[in-house]
Amino acid sequence: MSMLKKDSLIKGTLILAAAALVARFLGLLQKIPLDYMLGKEGNIAFGLANQIYLVLLLVATAGFPSAISKMVSERYALGKVEEARRIYHAALVFGAVSGLILATSLFAFAPFITSEIAQSPEAVFAVRAIAPALILFPIIAMMRGYFQGRRMMSAGGMSQIVEQFVRVLLGLALGFLVLQLGWGDDWAAAAITFGSVFGSIAAFGVMLHFARKLKRMDTADAGRMKAESSSPFMPIHSRTNGRSGGSKVKYSAIYREVFSMSLPAIVTSMAINVIYLFDLVFFNRLTDGYYLKDAATVVLEDLTLKAQSLAGIPPILAIALGSSIVPIVAAAYKVKNMKEVERQASNVIRIVCFTGVPFALLLSIASYSITGLLFESPSGSDVVAALSASTIVQITMMTSNSILYGMGKQKISMTHTLIGLILKAIISIALAPLMGVYGFVVASIICFVVVTMLNLRWLNKKEAKLTVLGKRWLPYIAAVAIAALAGWGAEVGVLSLTDGLHAKISYFLAAASVALVIGGLYLILLILLRVVRPEDVNAFPAALRKPFNILMKLIYRQRAV
Repeated sequence: MSMLKKDSLIKGTLILAAAALVARFLGLLQKIPLDYMLGKEGNIAFGLANQIYLVLLLVATAGFPSAISKMVSERYALGKVEEARRIYHAALVFGAVSGLILATSLFAFAPFITSEIAQSPEAVFAVRAIAPALILFPIIAMMRGYFQGRRMMSAGGMSQIVEQFVRVLLGLALGFLVLQLGWGDDWAAAAITFGSVFGSIAAFGVMLHFARKLKRMDTADAGRMKAESSSPFMPIHSRTNGRSGGSKVKYSAIYREVFSMSLPAIVTSMAINVIYLFDLVFFNRLTDGYYLKDAATVVLEDLTLKAQSLAGIPPILAIALGSSIVPIVAAAYKVKNMKEVERQASNVIRIVCFTGVPFALLLSIASYSITGLLFESPSGSDVVAALSASTIVQITMMTSNSILYGMGKQKISMTHTLIGLILKAIISIALAPLMGVYGFVVASIICFVVVTMLNLRWLNKKEAKLTVLGKRWLPYIAAVAIAALAGWGAEVGVLSLTDGLHAKISYFLAAASVALVIGGLYLILLILLRVVRPEDVNAFPAALRKPFNILMKLIYRQRAV
């Protein structure tokens, strides 16, 4: 039962962040062998199938998980337990139906999508192979949303890790077997994507395990409450106002409420996947006059296999924070506790700034070494650097969207996100023929910046006065700039000194040096420039609080001497 205890914002964030980090790491581990196993067309087929699948998965769930999390959290805050359970049941029905419809549709229309739209007919087998995974994943997403609404993040985190383990291991094993049989890259890419089907089955099994444990716990709680309410020493209103009482809410009423929240949410939740899919689908069309055919294939493979994979690492914390903060902000906003809303919202953006930026810096500055270390060659490292740099503003966009969603202002975030996506499309169409892949990246950065600025402007003007860093922004920017410059120097120096060693060893030493320089110097500068203060450390997780306090004492003592 201990695994089902309610989690605080920080603990819930750490659980989801750890799960997302492991899942993303395993996903990256899957893509690294692909660079050695498959040819360029096979890698493009795998990447295209995955992006199409991710977008359709979000369509299948229609923003339900976040809506469920918010609605369940609110109902439990108001003591409407039966209504929360009814919402959960309605969501499961929707997930089952939408998953079956979309899985069937994707399988049937795969030839048209890959040949006519994406102009990559070799991807048809991979797209069809991943389609069955859409049957179970919408149901799993609904279950994760319910557990998050109950502030029990362990279930979703564990299922995510198990899913990725099974998906990666079985997918790669199947792909290797197909290649050994001599069936070619197209069928191998399909076999690897089929690993997602096995992953969905494993994740569903984990969620069923936690659902049974939660049911037993709720049954025990209900029995205890019933016994207490029947006690002659309990007030009369306690005896008649049981937790499990109340009339059933119609599914139609639940769906109206959910859709009013989830339809706007689907736009914000799909934004990154839509942007990545847009880049893949329209790459050949928009860069036709910029690249020769062979060069376009190479760059598209670098974008698909390397850049989009590595650029997905820095936003992990923002995704975890977003999932954790929605029910907490929703509960505080429901009872009009605006001080708590402002505190939690400011805290989450501050944590994102302190922790997300150094990861983006590392991947940008050391892109050459990291790409060369992980993949067959450092080809495409410039694209990795550009896309990783864009995640600095991507994480603030995602976090501010989550705050608005928790406050019930999902239509505001939807409007801002749509503005950003329209700008992304227009600027990509204008710049891609002139700048190639960098036209897509510049368009994405402008999209992220515009959405972030619109979100923060609305929040500060209408609802909550966020206090993130205040007058500490300039010292913070200085800390980031100095750490980045030092990291760049470290990579250039180490690569030069290790030029005679094996390439992989040289890349490893350079990447490790950049990580140590950026991580260490960034941390020290945050304290020296008083960007991080003792009151900030008090809000950190216990695991970080002690080492931070020790480091602060050492630095301040040295300065005093």
